[in-house]
Amino acid sequence: MADASPHSPPPTPGVPLSALLARADLGLRQLAGPRADADIHWVHTSEMADPEPYLLGGELLLTAGMHLDEAAGAGAYLDGYAERTVAAGAVALGFGIAPVHAAVPRALVAACDRYGLRLLEVPAGTPFTAVESAVWQAMTEARHRELTRIGDGQRALATAAAGPDPVPAVLRTLARQVDGWAAVSGPGGDGELAAAGPRPPAPARTAATRLARRVTVPGGPTAASDTVVAAVPDGPAAAGDTPVAAGASDTPAEAPGTHLAAYALGGRAPDRTRALLVAAPPPDPVARAVVGVAAVLLSLLTGPYAEAADGGHSAALVRLLLGDGPADVAPLLKHAEWRVVHARPRRGGDAPAAVLAAGLGTSLVAPGDDAVRALVPAEQDVAPQPGWTLGVSEPVPVSALPAGDAHAAAALRRAVAARTPLVHHRSPGVGGTGGVAALVPPAEARAHAAAVLAPLDGAPALRETLRTWLSLHGSWDRTATALGIHRNTVRQRIARAAALLDTDPDDPDIRMELWFALGALS
Repeated sequence: MADASPHSPPPTPGVPLSALLARADLGLRQLAGPRADADIHWVHTSEMADPEPYLLGGELLLTAGMHLDEAAGAGAYLDGYAERTVAAGAVALGFGIAPVHAAVPRALVAACDRYGLRLLEVPAGTPFTAVESAVWQAMTEARHRELTRIGDGQRALATAAAGPDPVPAVLRTLARQVDGWAAVSGPGGDGELAAAGPRPPAPARTAATRLARRVTVPGGPTAASDTVVAAVPDGPAAAGDTPVAAGASDTPAEAPGTHLAAYALGGRAPDRTRALLVAAPPPDPVARAVVGVAAVLLSLLTGPYAEAADGGHSAALVRLLLGDGPADVAPLLKHAEWRVVHARPRRGGDAPAAVLAAGLGTSLVAPGDDAVRALVPAEQDVAPQPGWTLGVSEPVPVSALPAGDAHAAAALRRAVAARTPLVHHRSPGVGGTGGVAALVPPAEARAHAAAVLAPLDGAPALRETLRTWLSLHGSWDRTATALGIHRNTVRQRIARAAALLDTDPDDPDIRMELWFALGALS
């Protein structure tokens, strides 16, 4: 009997064949082939003698046997048909009774048994569309269960990360989620900073250490995996074994079929020194997603451990609280210039700020009521982050961070209004020259702006609406989106501001003067 070629399953949950056979409304009956359960990932109907070019693997192939006649209904033809269907990766063949055949041909039953192809009888009262609908419905329900589990796992990890002693808490949560062992390696992949869950046998830990060393080498892969097949009892620690951190369980894990994985904490950063290690049963898509979130969180959370001897951020905070100015503590931050980032979760998104911080590559993050604010070293590129809308300032020195903060806020408003994931603030003027504003001394510009906008003093909502409306080229809808108000409210505020200023904001010259004034006072 020919062996089936391996086919990779699609990244969607399959439907167990047993679940379809158990549905009384379908009336399916297995006549031939392996009785072991298998997952259905697709349903395809074909009356071709050779369906192989049209199959992806993982299908329930449905046919009414129109390509079978009396001459082709036996012998070599059916053997070839079954062999080709198996080679294409089909999980099962569903044969419909009536109108072509009154029963499943016995020769087809024999051929499917010979080539290991599951053969189902589809009764006359069951249309193929009913079988297809049952599979898609089951797949939809399975996908919903997967997403629910992923969401629950992400929330549990975020809660652990936000609590006291977050690294052990995240590892404990991860170990429960994957039903295994999780640890953070020491520097260079050796030893353990913390661990949780049933401790794997010594050979598995040795293999995990090898993986950790691979992913912490500069330029190495960001993840590596292996599988432990042999069961080896976990006896007394051998010389050179690394002790597990306090609090880790000493209960041996099952070795056969244990999947080992290591993930570099710090992603592609050249100075990554630690790894997340996981020993658990072979992962499903939910486990992979949850482990991915844990790796991102631990990349951020292990920063204080890796930089304990430095403590520059903490020292800067202490000195600020004790009265030093930003310019005095700037050298402690090790970067002369910074980008300010304002981030707002997209509708329906619930990604924790810690995930955003890890994605941006910074621990300087401050969640707020309206947006999350972060400081990123100027030499780091800021890329779009899944689930977030970002506004990014130009690089500014520490002394100019308040201006960068205002520019990032304005960029975020434009990004929200334009429904784009990221907007960078750019200095006015061609080539970043500063434009016309650079020709006027700052003190004179501020004095002029204060006089122009004096009628709006005490009306911050009007001033902010005017600024946003001008920045979005007078678009009522985009301004409403950026400010989270109704477009009629925007019209009313602009009309009120125009009345107070006694001017016509539809005049391009007036718009330019107002924009100049608002910029001078930002």
